[in-house]
Amino acid sequence: MDIETLMTKLAQAGITTVIKADDERWAEGTRAWTVILSGAALGDQGAIRTESSDLPSGLRNVLGRLAARPGNWSWLTEFTSPRRAESR
Repeated sequence: MDIETLMTKLAQAGITTVIKADDERWAEGTRAWTVILSGAALGDQGAIRTESSDLPSGLRNVLGRLAARPGNWSWLTEFTSPRRAESR
């Protein structure tokens, strides 16, 4: 998955994306990755947040939840379809 292209498209759609790797949780062997989507494009439902043991599953989680929200998120399939995401 091309993270830079994904984050650029999200920003162009009015979404701020934060990706964090937490060193303390990493050392503990817990879900070290946090992915947060926020911004006006998310409407009244507000931010989407997940914590995950790896970045790809965290991104799949937030993008899947974003796709279920109102709006034109059909372009997300470019990043969520298994074949396209793996080939990047």
